[in-house]
Amino acid sequence: MAWNEPGNNNDKKDPWGNNGGNRGNNQGPPDLDEAFRNFQKKLSGIFGGNNKGSGSSSSSGGGMGIGVIAAIVITLWAASGIYKVEQAERGIVMQFGAYKETVQSGLHWHLPRPIQNVVKVNVAKVYSIGVEETMLTQDTNIVDIEGTIQYRVDNPTDYIFNTVDPEVTLKNSTESALRESIGRRNMDFVITEGRATIAADVQKLTQEIVDQYKTGLTITEVNIRQAKPPEAVKAAFDDVNKALEDKVRFLNEAEAYRNEVVPKARGAAARLKAESESYQLEVIARAEGNAGRFTSLLKEYKQAPGVTRDRLYIDMVEHVLSNSTKVMVDVKGNNMMFLPLDKILQGSGMTSKQSTNVLDSLSAGDDARDSGTGLDDLRNRIPSRSRETR
Repeated sequence: MAWNEPGNNNDKKDPWGNNGGNRGNNQGPPDLDEAFRNFQKKLSGIFGGNNKGSGSSSSSGGGMGIGVIAAIVITLWAASGIYKVEQAERGIVMQFGAYKETVQSGLHWHLPRPIQNVVKVNVAKVYSIGVEETMLTQDTNIVDIEGTIQYRVDNPTDYIFNTVDPEVTLKNSTESALRESIGRRNMDFVITEGRATIAADVQKLTQEIVDQYKTGLTITEVNIRQAKPPEAVKAAFDDVNKALEDKVRFLNEAEAYRNEVVPKARGAAARLKAESESYQLEVIARAEGNAGRFTSLLKEYKQAPGVTRDRLYIDMVEHVLSNSTKVMVDVKGNNMMFLPLDKILQGSGMTSKQSTNVLDSLSAGDDARDSGTGLDDLRNRIPSRSRETR
């Protein structure tokens, strides 16, 4: 016999019993219909129902209260589906957890939960991930690398659905690409001028990897902030680094000196070449002029040999004596008081001291004639050919 069967002596086991299982005159569990009616009465009392009326009035008021509540609940539920997508965002609408559509910026509505929900993804923001690893170079040296990788979401759908954690995938891909790039280069190149080259290679290789995984990410920049040897050998590598920097500096200084000296040397060479060519043309022109003049003189000489010969002789004597400091006077006696010898001598290009010496020698008069430097001696020194011409 069941524990709650009527007539059972073990009434104390009845969970709805009161003091031995008795609950007034009623036996068994409470009536669900009665509990629901009580709930309706309470709601009708809240929304203006009359609990003191007849049973039909109570049922009608309760039904109206439930309808109002249901309408309000449905309205609030429908209103919860209104959402706004910002300018820099894209909305991924999912229906029962599956992808339905991608919406652009603006005000939208979707079927409220649990039917549909929206995940907003910012496609304009640039995110950054740090990388700090110890890696092996091609020449079996160890180098510590510190850097960052910047990225943004390019395809929201792939970003949400294709990978569990796109950031972790990106970081692992970056480390893999960084190890590959550094493993193909020597340490000297990595810790000196090679960081920009390595960063460009890592960005290209990492983008290829994340595209294969369809993460929906686009890498905007890879920056290697520091590439250094481990602390245990840092001092030795600093010396090597300094030597390499000095080498680069000396090369730059030598190149600057070369760029300064070579153009000057080329300019001097071009100037000398131009001067030599000018001198060549000058000498040739002078030689040709002399040859032409000599040809003309030869022609005249053939026509009148004596006249031409005397003319040439007189021109030569005049040219020679024009630079001489001696003054010849074809008159006996002292005529210095009548001749402006000082002006004559200065006009011949002599200095004042030289002209004074000449005047002193001429004032000696007889002494000059006795010493063989007088006018007679000067006349005798004139070649016979000149006297014949006069």
